[in-house]
Amino acid sequence: MQSSPKLRQCAPTWCKIGLLSFGGPAAQIALMHREIVENKKWLTEEQFLNALNFCMLLPGPEAMQLATYSGWRINGIYGGLIAGLFFILPGAILIAFLATIYAFYGDIPLINTLFTGVKATVVVIVLQALLKITPKALKTHIHTLIAVFAFIGIFFLNIPYPIIIFISAALGYLILPNKQTASKISHTHTHTLTKTLKTILIWLLIWWAPILFVYLFSEHEILTKITIFFSKLAVVTFGGAYAVLSYMAQDVVTTKEWLTAGQMMDGLGLAETTPGPLILVTEFVGFLAGFKEAGILLALQAAALTLWVTFVPCFLWIFAGAPYIDWIGSQPRLHGALSAITAAVVGVILNLSVWFTSHVFFEKIYETKLGPLSLLWPDFNNLNVTAIFLTIVSILLIIKLKWNVALVLTINAILALLYSLIF
Repeated sequence: MQSSPKLRQCAPTWCKIGLLSFGGPAAQIALMHREIVENKKWLTEEQFLNALNFCMLLPGPEAMQLATYSGWRINGIYGGLIAGLFFILPGAILIAFLATIYAFYGDIPLINTLFTGVKATVVVIVLQALLKITPKALKTHIHTLIAVFAFIGIFFLNIPYPIIIFISAALGYLILPNKQTASKISHTHTHTLTKTLKTILIWLLIWWAPILFVYLFSEHEILTKITIFFSKLAVVTFGGAYAVLSYMAQDVVTTKEWLTAGQMMDGLGLAETTPGPLILVTEFVGFLAGFKEAGILLALQAAALTLWVTFVPCFLWIFAGAPYIDWIGSQPRLHGALSAITAAVVGVILNLSVWFTSHVFFEKIYETKLGPLSLLWPDFNNLNVTAIFLTIVSILLIIKLKWNVALVLTINAILALLYSLIF
């Protein structure tokens, strides 16, 4: 590995990664590996993989946290801030621009037609995520049972996502310890622990100061609701964006009624077409919630606050946890808890797949109660044939031919438009 470069030498590379980070976590991680391991040689292969494993254990977007960790490893706190911010900002600016257009013109038939193609592609993107994570996550029968429990709990029983994660982690801690991870590190230095506590306090203050300010001085109660809701999400988003989308989507659509199911799908489609982490869809949700309440100015405030409480915790996790990477991975019971969380994520993503697909394929979905069970029942008289056809196209292009996601989104939007003009 080369000697550590200066921050000003690294900044252009982090900016390049942020601008080109399309295609989800796998593509983003591959891009970072090529730039900072293969081309620049700022990190060794082992350092990069250790960092990746660490970030996969954290709540929040793993690719953004990997960039932050890499910047921290090379240039300390300032390096981590620059790397993390450059990874987020290009996509965040673009999402704000697109959300503004959507808020004013989203109900125009032409826009709705284009987004039919986007939604169909999103169905396949979520399905692909499920296919990729399942073999890696369900290593034993116990992992499979935890995944089944997670699906039943969130889909049929409406158990809150954080409770499912807590129960899964507890089960994994008790019954899935991996003895092969026996610790080679018996202790951590006291001064490191002191620094960690200081780091946590500083970043908690940075995280919660705007929330307190909004609560005390803003006349719009929805801003406080948005900051509290997305702060909670930041703590429980194990498994990346797809794992939390089900919990978030159903809550903001069904309980809070900030968005419709169609708008939620459109937001996910927009996030898929822009650089940066997919969890930027939270910015879209916050924007539309604010716009619905009081127009464009409140929408921009809500979007900014959503970004703040979504990503500031990511910096907290990295800067506080980075010195403990080796220790965390070497604890058998903690390893078991984390593997159980990963298994639960499979069930949650399966729920997301069913929920999204039903709302794309059918224009009307009814929710019925059968004792403690909650069931979705589609109106088969309102089957969306166009969406089904475009979903089949997406399966062929994305899963079979492995085409770029942004390209398939564009193709499907055009096909949806042509279909509407012909038929």
